[in-house]
Amino acid sequence: MKKNRASRTGKGGAQTALFEEAPAENTKKEKKTTVRAATAANLRVTKKKRPAKVAKLRGTAKQREISVSEFFSKNRHLLGFDNPSKALLTTVKEAVDNSLDACEEAGILPVIHVLIEPLADDRFRVTVKDNGPGIDRKEVPRVFGSLLYGSKFHRLRQSRGQQGIGISAAGMYGQLTTGKPVIVVSRCGSKKPAQRFSILLDTRTNLPVITANDEVEWDQPHGTSIEIELEASYKGGRHSVDGYLWQVALANPHVELHYRPPKGDPVDIERATKEMPVEAREIKPHPRGVELGQLMKMLKETKARNLSGFLTRDFSRVSSRVAAEILEGAKLKPTMSPTRAHRDAAEVLYRAIQRTKIMNPPTNCLSPIGDAHLAKSLESRHEPAFVCAVSRPPAVYRGNPFLIEAALAYGGPSFEADAPARLYRLANRVPLQYQKSACAITKSVIDVAWKGYGVHQSRGALPAAPMAILVHIASVWVPFTSESKEAIASYPEITKEIRLAIQECGRKLGAHIRRRRRLADAEKKKSYIEKYIPHIGLALQEILGLTDKKRATTESRLREILEKSRKM
Repeated sequence: MKKNRASRTGKGGAQTALFEEAPAENTKKEKKTTVRAATAANLRVTKKKRPAKVAKLRGTAKQREISVSEFFSKNRHLLGFDNPSKALLTTVKEAVDNSLDACEEAGILPVIHVLIEPLADDRFRVTVKDNGPGIDRKEVPRVFGSLLYGSKFHRLRQSRGQQGIGISAAGMYGQLTTGKPVIVVSRCGSKKPAQRFSILLDTRTNLPVITANDEVEWDQPHGTSIEIELEASYKGGRHSVDGYLWQVALANPHVELHYRPPKGDPVDIERATKEMPVEAREIKPHPRGVELGQLMKMLKETKARNLSGFLTRDFSRVSSRVAAEILEGAKLKPTMSPTRAHRDAAEVLYRAIQRTKIMNPPTNCLSPIGDAHLAKSLESRHEPAFVCAVSRPPAVYRGNPFLIEAALAYGGPSFEADAPARLYRLANRVPLQYQKSACAITKSVIDVAWKGYGVHQSRGALPAAPMAILVHIASVWVPFTSESKEAIASYPEITKEIRLAIQECGRKLGAHIRRRRRLADAEKKKSYIEKYIPHIGLALQEILGLTDKKRATTESRLREILEKSRKM
């Protein structure tokens, strides 16, 4: 049977013979001959079976690792550089966000200067200067010339930047469109000299290339200045750099802004308060926010000697009692070494964590704007007839604490009566300008039944009223839908909190609108009384023959009676 099978497959039978036992009666010489022939046949079969084209491709195709900067240089639209006007806004946004974060971490009231100089019709130089603590000389090249380099990614605390992409991506865009390096000047104190760097980014290695570095004279005792030349387009309006910086001042009432646009007059925005935001503190990860793969990694890297110590040391809100409850549910020994825990043990531990009741993570890692500051900002910018602000209690999604704030301004000279309401979307004090329809904030605002609060709304649209709606999410990790950080993902926990905050503002607005309507009706009735009482007095005088004095007394009494009944 074996011989027949080999004969049917032709030369393939020789390949089969390699893995078959030779008959016992074969001599040594026959065995050697058979194996040698089979091996030769096997090589020939392999060559014939493989298509020539495939073999050629396998031999010539070059494969190499792609760096993150090389990837984003070809997919820069993912970072917000998909058109010239948006590229200009994104560049200013990333630089201003970095300046604000640096100043707040150092406890310095921020003073930020933004200068946009036109060099040609499609080329601009953007300079952003702050009075922050400065950047250490050794860190400057990597901060501005390397993607995914920063100190915020692994820290669980509220901050504007998250991935360490933004400002270096802006420099990379400038380099790609103009070939010019990023110019950085930084000074860490009055006793230290200012350092000036000229930096390019090597996209193949994702490493900075320093083309120049020297000491310069600088009139500031500390701070950082960044200069980027790029191909862009400037347009005014609410969705431009002008509108963005106005919203920055709205979300950060403690900032002082000096803006020099390429066209028009300089803009100087004074700070509304000298009170610094509440300092956000770093927290440990919450066990409910850790997935199985991350838990396995933490088990391997922990410095704790046993599982009980691992749970209490490496996680927040896990006391000795809670750790014992988790381990009892997982049927694991508290003295077991975490580094020796295999995958099955990690999964059992993960399941036990999900079943155990654990307190929500601490919220001192958040730095909300505050009701009073939000209301004051809207009042100073819009001068509305009515304003209210609401802060929701902290909540949790995927183990990450977050807090929703909402504010509403109604009436006043800034708004048009029948125009759609203005919506300001903020995430960690940063205005979101684009991808409005894809954002959880917009969807939540539209889902609210505004007609119940006396405001007109078409189906699937923002309410049409003379008002502005502001929603701010503060979180240790904002779930953006893309790397450009322009829209928030629709997690059920987040959309629920946004909706509740807006509904609370809506109830206050509804009470204001109803009160205003009642007052308007009262004024209307009062005007009727003032208009017709004199005519009634004259008629009574003619009918009853009253004197002028009695007519005046009668009019006064009628007025009092009608006013009393109107108020009742």
